[in-house]
Amino acid sequence: MLTVVTVLFLGIYALDILGLFFFGIHTYIMVYLYKKYNTNCDTDPSRNLSLDDPSLPVVTVQLPIFNEFYVVDRLIDSTIALKYPKDKLEIQVLDDSTDETIQKAAALVAQYKAQGFDIHHLHRTNRVGHKAGALDEGMRVCKGDYIAIFDADFMPDPDFLLKTMAYFDDPQIGMVQARWGHINADYNILTKAQSFGIDGHFMIEQVARNGSKLWMNFNGTAGTWRKKTIEDAGGWEHDTLTEDFDLSYRAELRGWKFRYFKDVVCPAEIPAMMSAYKSQQFRWCKGSIQTAVKLLPRIWKADLPWKTKAEAVTHLINYSVHPLMIVNILFSAPLLLMEYWSGFSFYDLPLEVLSGTAAILSIGSVGPLFFYAYSQKTLYKDWKKRLVYLPILIMIGTGIAIVNTRAWLEAVLGIQSSFKRTPKLRIEKNTDALKDRLKYTVPLDFHVVLEFLLGCYCVFSVVLSFLVGRPYIVGFLLIYGIGFFFVAFKSFQEFTWKYKEARNAAQEEIPQEA
Repeated sequence: MLTVVTVLFLGIYALDILGLFFFGIHTYIMVYLYKKYNTNCDTDPSRNLSLDDPSLPVVTVQLPIFNEFYVVDRLIDSTIALKYPKDKLEIQVLDDSTDETIQKAAALVAQYKAQGFDIHHLHRTNRVGHKAGALDEGMRVCKGDYIAIFDADFMPDPDFLLKTMAYFDDPQIGMVQARWGHINADYNILTKAQSFGIDGHFMIEQVARNGSKLWMNFNGTAGTWRKKTIEDAGGWEHDTLTEDFDLSYRAELRGWKFRYFKDVVCPAEIPAMMSAYKSQQFRWCKGSIQTAVKLLPRIWKADLPWKTKAEAVTHLINYSVHPLMIVNILFSAPLLLMEYWSGFSFYDLPLEVLSGTAAILSIGSVGPLFFYAYSQKTLYKDWKKRLVYLPILIMIGTGIAIVNTRAWLEAVLGIQSSFKRTPKLRIEKNTDALKDRLKYTVPLDFHVVLEFLLGCYCVFSVVLSFLVGRPYIVGFLLIYGIGFFFVAFKSFQEFTWKYKEARNAAQEEIPQEA
């Protein structure tokens, strides 16, 4: 007879499996929608604007930065290179920096101002609202009715505005988003894996949503807003860590439409350090769930088609896959030992039940692999060779599950945390050395210990599965374990780099004895 504890255990495990299955099936749906509607996200070259078009509107380009010493010149230089009439292009460098980036940015702005560009250096010392606050303050004094935004790690193509501004001729269009490209995808294993993830989101997900007229989000950069849309949606709010996601859905709740173009590409630098990547993922995960907590009730009550609601909800809670993965891992050993502590063996269930469970697990787990592989097929001629890095993406995606689970829990529980931006180090060529650019490294935290311990737990579960004669989940556990060990190792390795740098600097300051 099943005990209450056993029933509860099996119930939680079943819900966890169904949750993972749901998110796995969603990736197939995204690929299907992409294949059906991808042509809706191509620009029409005949609509590209020309520089001598008298109807060109005034555009304000906002460049929000915070301690971006390595890349601020690259950002400003690439923005200055935008092809657009000088008298209709305003550039705002929204600088919240606290280091020598302030002087570097100010000098660049003064240099270009002397050349006749309408560029301004707006420096804040309070950092209220962080990026959202800076964007809001800049918008209050901007000249343009349209606002293009580029983060510090982006390099807009000179034709960016001429290719995209024409689509605002539809008065319902409130925002136009471009696809993110990569300038350092082949730098190391981490950047290769991230490029897969970014390609999946921007080539498949965003096309699937926008092409089929479902809701999509502004990605925080490489996009242009109609100023009126921002104001109508309530402006930039900073009660979540993803102000872009929050504003997007508030605008769409107000009836505004977005356009996404997969053939307008804005190159960007991918974080090459594990600490930076984890910081970025924590912010994206927590911000997404914060936005879900904030807006899901309004979306559910809104008069919207069920497909729009379903995709909006799925999109908002997508990061829930990480706590589901953690639960799945933690349940592995108790599941293997179930007959010893409960008298009930999961493996004594009828063959149909076991086969069905295996099928659900397999179909759901293959979904993300298929999703990311398909994104490579749509983008690269040598996509088959690139698939060798697909297991690395899955491995690293698993390895950051602890960081994202903490972010998810904090968002659900309403625990506040400070905004931590992703350090940009100007890693462009394979010869660039990370050890020489440690100015903005993220401090080591307790996640490293948990990642190592969970890696050990996965190894323990692998050994246990052989001992009890049921090695059915060894493959998954090995990938999970390697992922946790890799993320923990890279995090600690980067910490030692910073430690050695600090130690060497301290030794250089010690006066030498005569």
